[in-house]
Amino acid sequence: MAVKIRLKKMGRRHRPYFRVCVMDARSPRNGRVLEEVGTYDPMVPETDARALLDGERINYWLGVGAQPTEKTAVLIKKYGKDGTHLELQKTALEKLAASRQRRSLPTELPKAAKAPEKRKRKFVKVVQEALPEAATETAASE
Repeated sequence: MAVKIRLKKMGRRHRPYFRVCVMDARSPRNGRVLEEVGTYDPMVPETDARALLDGERINYWLGVGAQPTEKTAVLIKKYGKDGTHLELQKTALEKLAASRQRRSLPTELPKAAKAPEKRKRKFVKVVQEALPEAATETAASE
């Protein structure tokens, strides 16, 4: 059986996503897979963070005679176990994780969180107007 390491297209229209798969050469592009050994997402903004490969499994399959396609051969050369771009990939993944973390943090409190504080201030103001001696106590406590 001739074995190929090639890309299996996933995702949707205008949003491609690929899995790097080990397949029988006679099977169709999205056919039965022997093993999935990585992913490739061309829509990731950081170029070196696009491919994530399992280098040990790829080396195993290459050792038993699997042939990579042109695109997967380039990905394996760059991001495989002994890839030329591994350090760049590591920094790109860290940069991408930091930007995602920054995006997930809220910049300001939601309205629901602000509302109790407004009610508290309004209550303190009403109490200060009603009881002048309470105003001096609250001012001293703050």
